[in-house]
Amino acid sequence: MTVMNVLLSSLSPRRVRAALAVIIGLIAGGLIGPGTAHGEAIKQRPCDIYAAANTPCVAAHSTVRALYAKYAGALYQVTRSSDNAAENIGLLPDGYANAAAQDAFCVNTSCIITKIYDQSPRHNDLTIASGGHYKGPGPGGSDLGAAADALPVTAGGHQVYGVSISPGMGYRNNRTTGVAVKGEPEGMYMVSSGTHFNSGCCFDYGNAEVSGNDTGAGHMDTLNVSRDLEWPNCRNDPPRPGVHADLENGLFHWDKRSCNPAAIISGEPRPFISAWLKNNGQTQFALKWGDAQSGGLATIHAGALPHGYAPMRQEGAIILGIGGDNSHASAGSFFEGVMTSGFPTDSADNAVQSNIVAAGYGAPTGLSGTLAPGSEISLQATTACCTADYIRNQNGAVGIAPITSRSAAQDRRDATWIVRRGLAGSSCVSFESKANPGDFLRHQNSALHAQPFDGTALNRSDATFCAQPGKNGKGNSLHALNYPAKYIRHFYGKLYVAGDGDGGNPWDTKTLWTDDVSFSVGPPWWP
Repeated sequence: MTVMNVLLSSLSPRRVRAALAVIIGLIAGGLIGPGTAHGEAIKQRPCDIYAAANTPCVAAHSTVRALYAKYAGALYQVTRSSDNAAENIGLLPDGYANAAAQDAFCVNTSCIITKIYDQSPRHNDLTIASGGHYKGPGPGGSDLGAAADALPVTAGGHQVYGVSISPGMGYRNNRTTGVAVKGEPEGMYMVSSGTHFNSGCCFDYGNAEVSGNDTGAGHMDTLNVSRDLEWPNCRNDPPRPGVHADLENGLFHWDKRSCNPAAIISGEPRPFISAWLKNNGQTQFALKWGDAQSGGLATIHAGALPHGYAPMRQEGAIILGIGGDNSHASAGSFFEGVMTSGFPTDSADNAVQSNIVAAGYGAPTGLSGTLAPGSEISLQATTACCTADYIRNQNGAVGIAPITSRSAAQDRRDATWIVRRGLAGSSCVSFESKANPGDFLRHQNSALHAQPFDGTALNRSDATFCAQPGKNGKGNSLHALNYPAKYIRHFYGKLYVAGDGDGGNPWDTKTLWTDDVSFSVGPPWWP
């Protein structure tokens, strides 16, 4: 028998299944394989692939994982509100973020991300933007930093954190080295979200003005993920984001000032997407997008630069989550991104896309069916009328709806939640949408919604619930942390926080209250 067989034979059947799931996940992620020796170096990461193609990274940012196989430094820095102390968050042995270090450092307080380290030899680190033509809401007109715990996700089999940008937040470096200027060629990609976006300017990542002012066409060369409302035939319903090039004074899907339908992210909402831009600086640029969980890349445009943008006039600053002039009305998610020197080949881009897919963004956490943090669950009504109904996110509104194994995949995703440590108290819990990473169950004016977490104290409290045994003797009941007498209740298909006959609202009625506030915690409907 092999060593592995011996180990598996000593485990219970349930633990054997769990162990095999971990092994399969590692193989899919490219971290182990047949004949892998103990201690073998981690396989290539994105910047290794680009270096081998003679287009080395000049910037490599991620709060999730190392973007070089041999990178051993910190990924990002967090600063906590209780004492303004800072902590660098480094790596686990397999190259993914040591998020447990962040959790320990930020326990019983809140933290913001104050720096995202550049893993390339250029050290083009990103810090909170100090402002520009448009002043931010922070001290002295600076922008705000993202809440460090706002975007928990699974990658590489670990819980890690992305960067969740809400309006007013942004990062910048105006003094870089190696980044393309004055028409030099470059490429870039970022892993973002197809479910957390808006139409505000500008959720950008890439090359921008060093002054923080709009200095004219071609002075920016950045990726943009947003809902572009400029062109009527790009206004889709339900809303979908698109992948664009922000070249200053225009979002471009191709070389025309019009909508290119290929820029719109098609199909079902995608929690993780990869967006790609490369520009030879003189005559040509290309845009692509991919599902960061599966498959290859789709080309949006590969051809001429727009009129007035050839040649480019880049200035070499790097921005994240804002526009070149510090426009900060955007929302979006960022997990990783790089910028290259030179115009990458399609084959290198394809290899990097495969590497992103192998990273396992959004894979199952490995826990299910309990209220322990990290567990994936579905919440079933226990009232006699509604035992086939589950709590479900419906485009931000939350109610109960029938869900079965025959339900559409999107319906089953919308009825699946990930239990997280309470955003406002570690003894309670918060519920993150599986289908919309970074969106949490929250009460607002008594009604429940699934909304992006913006890091504010009110949002933390509104998104934190404390579990008790079910009021009707079944499952659990969940009261709002900031309104202990009000419990999550379904009422005519919608969800509220409701008192037991006390509150003056129709949903506060005593009739069926104990049943309506009791929910069974079960295995997730997705995947």
